[in-house]
Amino acid sequence: MKQYQELLARIMNEGHKKEDRTGVGTYSLFGAQMRFDLEEGFPILTTKRVPFGLIKSELLWFLHGDTNIKYLLEHNNHIWDEWAFEKWVQSEEYTGPDMADFGLRVLEDESFKEIYDQEMKSFQEKILSDDRFAEKYGNLGPVYGKQWRDFGGVDQMKQVIQSIKENPDSRRHMVVAWNPTEVDSMALPPCHTLFQFYVADGKLSCQLYQRSADFFLGVPFNIASYALLTHLIARETGLGVGDFVHTFGDLHLYQNHIEQANLLLEREPKKLPTLDIQSNRSIFDILPEEIQLIDYHPHKGIKAPIAV
Repeated sequence: MKQYQELLARIMNEGHKKEDRTGVGTYSLFGAQMRFDLEEGFPILTTKRVPFGLIKSELLWFLHGDTNIKYLLEHNNHIWDEWAFEKWVQSEEYTGPDMADFGLRVLEDESFKEIYDQEMKSFQEKILSDDRFAEKYGNLGPVYGKQWRDFGGVDQMKQVIQSIKENPDSRRHMVVAWNPTEVDSMALPPCHTLFQFYVADGKLSCQLYQRSADFFLGVPFNIASYALLTHLIARETGLGVGDFVHTFGDLHLYQNHIEQANLLLEREPKKLPTLDIQSNRSIFDILPEEIQLIDYHPHKGIKAPIAV
């Protein structure tokens, strides 16, 4: 994973200072790429701990075609909480404390953060206990799972698996998440917008195009998620694994992640773990506990604020 550190350093040294929708500001590069040989180990950062359990449950959530955070909360996964919470606090039903610009205010006001944490906890509990509330405020709109499994009536995941099996040399093994007719209905327009599979020498490779990439917080998740997806699709189609190629559009480091980035750059990468899948289930039915990393011994995690 040395190439991750090299690209991080490049963003810090060469990135353009830009304003962004979150108000935090970024250092940004346009057009970069990393390539990982999946036979050399599972590409998950070792210079900081990346919570693989969250990656598993989020990917399986996508594969189920689910778009409601209730499944994620049931698996103690809070990756998407802020986007659903924003929908709730902006609704006419919400009568609690003012939560405007909560993403920035929690970073600047400790007393507000206490209030926010209480409101968020109450929101999470209500999603888990109240089906009507969960249906109305836990749903993020037609995000990844919807597009993967029902893009205008097309189940792209089943289609691409069938295509790989029946015509492995095809150049059309693609899944697209960017649906222009539904982008405005999504809680967050898809950052990882399309991916393509490629078969050669009995091995499956995958290339992801990511239009927008939070390099410190998001990209480590994305690398591991699509590496796992490649392993699962390879297993489903009877192939070995080849490369995961990660191609970026706007690749950025948030300005309030500089201290954390410098700490990560001081650390020496460790040996990559291996992936172990013990299941007879299909890719759509596999359970999180049937997917494990072996010998993952990273450096300690590095906390950084999320920009909403």
